[in-house]
Amino acid sequence: MFNQFVIPAISTHQAMRHFFKTDLEIGILMNFQLAQLEGLIADMRAHKKKIFVHLELIKGLSNDEFGAIYLIQNFGIDGIITTKPRVIELCKKRNTFSIMRFFLKDTLSLHQSLEMMKHYQPDAVELLPAIPHMVNLVKPHHDLPIFLGGLIKTQEEVEEAKKSGAVGITTSAESLWQ
Repeated sequence: MFNQFVIPAISTHQAMRHFFKTDLEIGILMNFQLAQLEGLIADMRAHKKKIFVHLELIKGLSNDEFGAIYLIQNFGIDGIITTKPRVIELCKKRNTFSIMRFFLKDTLSLHQSLEMMKHYQPDAVELLPAIPHMVNLVKPHHDLPIFLGGLIKTQEEVEEAKKSGAVGITTSAESLWQ
């Protein structure tokens, strides 16, 4: 599904307009209000873009499986990013691509995340913060596609992520959306 390494994290209308000018196919909607989603998703469809929504970062949307059902049934989105295991389970049942987001702040959170990956088997994982060597901490334990996210601002950081074995990065830095 992912033929692009840089996945735009879109949180403003200006960023959306910039995304439409790129050849990139996939974008992540976040930090918008629920009332804005219908128009944003219609615009993305009109531009033939794949739509991922960060479930916990849509204002006014329940960030549980009921919010996910709403997005899937009403908008037919292509994927969901979430930290919620029950949402991952729901996405699997509804044939919607799921990316489980993990914050790896210490060894305990790493071990807990590895257990969750094993148990819930999302389609992919996103590791935050975007420290390339974290890919090597996860990869030996799971064969899931790994994205890095959070504070990626330079082309050098993108290259480091590629070298680490990540399948992609998520970023709001529009200068990297090429």
